[in-house]
Parts: sequence; structure tokens; C-alpha cells
Amino acid sequence: MSNQTRVRKAVFPVAGLGTRFLPATKASPKEMLPVVDKPLIQYAVEEAYEAGIRDMIFVTGRSKRAIEDHFDTAYELENELERAGKHAMLDLVRSIAPADMNCLFVRQPRSLGLGHAVLCAEPLVGNEPFAVILADDLMTGEAGGPGVMAQMTTAFQKQGRSLLAVQEVPLSHTKRYGIVKGEAAGGPLMRIDEIVEKPAPEKAPSRMGVAGRYVLTPRIFEEIRNQPQGVGGEIQLTDAIERLMKHETVYAFQYQGKRYDCGSKEGFLEATVELALQHPDVGEHFRDYLKNLSI
Repeated sequence: MSNQTRVRKAVFPVAGLGTRFLPATKASPKEMLPVVDKPLIQYAVEEAYEAGIRDMIFVTGRSKRAIEDHFDTAYELENELERAGKHAMLDLVRSIAPADMNCLFVRQPRSLGLGHAVLCAEPLVGNEPFAVILADDLMTGEAGGPGVMAQMTTAFQKQGRSLLAVQEVPLSHTKRYGIVKGEAAGGPLMRIDEIVEKPAPEKAPSRMGVAGRYVLTPRIFEEIRNQPQGVGGEIQLTDAIERLMKHETVYAFQYQGKRYDCGSKEGFLEATVELALQHPDVGEHFRDYLKNLSI
């Protein structure tokens, strides 16, 4: 496997303010909101790690220190757990950041959009393909199967071209997504002919919405640098991908699994309930509890 098709780095844009979850996010990053017993950002990092990625690049902003602390060593906590003989809990804390995983942090000084956040990571990514993972989208593979990013990195090793995770969305929701249109290219792949950022339902070219997972070639940095501000006055990653399509083929990837939109309260609650039911420690009790609720 060459360095041109091996994905070794993942970018996590985590500088957003999380206004949809105020007041919970007034002093705490939205990416640290827990789903059962793990924060959103940990689910995202574990997905990248499962895909063989070892360099985790966090594009942070002010008030995001808790993310850095979460993946750092907590000496006092570890010492207390060791002294108390709580070895299972100690192993759990240490497993958050395995020894072969590197956590790198860069600041996004102004909120100028997802494209700008990705560009902030360029000095750490360099001239190689990389993943972009949005922690707001908690994504799980099918039971017993690989996670979504592992599916995408496997496909990238064969194609060597940028991939966007997509799913079919209701027509009324197209204004929430980048929407793609294209032609089937075998298996889960679709060659993208058109991509539009958050179109109104009557203007949407299809119902295939981009989910929060990307594998991108380094050419994307040049496209982001040379583009004007787009929707909302922000530098949109979707616009850069549209420009990239003039130079390279870009594929949509129809993943196997489930996406929870944890950027919304409804999606966050759905993820909490469903992952709680699957949890080995609390699932059975929680299922019994739900059955006895008067709804």
C-alpha cells in the first residue's frame, strides 16, 4: 500500500460553538457531550482508530480545552485509581488514548466555515490523503461489521480518489446537507457529477445528502485557498469539492451503518437511547425500564 492511498491522518473540526445545545454548551464543548458513557468526540476518534488512522488532528477554538484534557494523561486520576485497586477503571481511562495514537491540536482563530477549518490543518496533514470526521455525526457500522471510516479507507485504497459518505435524506431536509448527483460506479460508489450546498427542496438535484465523513486528496487544500466565501459568508468545504471535481474524479460512498445527527437534540436523544440499549452493562436494565414507561 503506497502513501498515496494509505490514510494515516484524520482531521476533527471541533471549533464550533454548539449553540443548538445551549445552555449545556456555554462552558463545555458540544463534542464533550456524553452519549451513555463516552463523549461524542471519543466515538469519532475510536472510529478513526479502527480504520488504522493513528494521527488525530483536532482543529479547536477558544473554550475547547476540555477536548485536549480528555485525550491527555490524567496523572492524578490514574494514581488514585491505582491506589484504590480499581484496575478495570484504570485500564478504561488509559484506553482513551492508546500509546500508538498521536493527538495534534491547531487553532481556528475565526469561525469561517468547515472549509477554513480543514485548511487550518494543512501544516499537520502535509501532502497526503486524509480523513475528515465531524463528531456531530455519530456513525456506527452494521452489527459485527466495520465502522464507516474503515469502509471508506478500504475503498480509498482501491480508488485513490476523494470519497464523501452519503445517505438518502427526505426531500424536505435537503436544505440541511450538501446534496450530490452522479452515476453508479460499482458497489457502494457513485461518481459525482454535481454537488450543491444546502439547496432548497425544489432546487435539489437529488436526495443523496453528504454525511459527516470524508476521505480527501491533498489537492483540496489548493482549492480551499483559492475560493471565495460561500453560503452564510463561510468558506464551504462543499464549494472546494466542486472545484476539485474539475481536476479529479470524486466519489460518493453509500456506507453500511447508521448515522445519528447529534448536532440536533432529537438525534442526540435517539443515539443515547439506542446505544444505551446496546450497552453491555446497562442495556438489559434500560430495556426493562423503557418497557414499563407509560408513554
